[in-house]
Amino acid sequence: MSKPLEGKRVAILMTNGVEQVELTEPRVALELAGAKTEIVSPVKGRIQAMNHDQPGDTFKADVALASAKPEIYDALLLPGGVANPDSLRLEPKAVAFVKSFFDDNKPVASICHGPWMLAEADVARGRTLTSWPSLKTDLRNAGATWVDREVVHDGNLTTSRKPDDLPAFIDTMLNSFAAGRA
Repeated sequence: MSKPLEGKRVAILMTNGVEQVELTEPRVALELAGAKTEIVSPVKGRIQAMNHDQPGDTFKADVALASAKPEIYDALLLPGGVANPDSLRLEPKAVAFVKSFFDDNKPVASICHGPWMLAEADVARGRTLTSWPSLKTDLRNAGATWVDREVVHDGNLTTSRKPDDLPAFIDTMLNSFAAGRA
């Protein structure tokens, strides 16, 4: 079996309220492709995932956001869930962490409400992307062109709308992460 991401490290930035399936399915695909994934979070202890509006499983943070070094990662995954990015965008270290991937032209994949972090990090400007529909105005106000498609790839950025789009999102993310820097 081909391992196109062998030797690559992928940060998954998340906190309480992450949409479980938007974490677990991409993470499994990344690991099957050979990537080493690490959950980066401001939360100490267990992170509460959600299955829409119901509590799901909990996940352990691998790396504390306070000590996370973006330069050691090859790519970044930003899963959604309403509370997850809404909380993260209030964390200056989380915003700086996201921005650093764009400053270094590393690949980033974000789904559902995850693109809120792109607006907060001021990296949406001039890009075409998609998200959960309720973010459309926020992303347009941040200078992005918002489109309603299951997946959009623009330079080093892959975005998607919702869990139903995971197959297309994962396929595009894997190709982008395998290609590396834009």
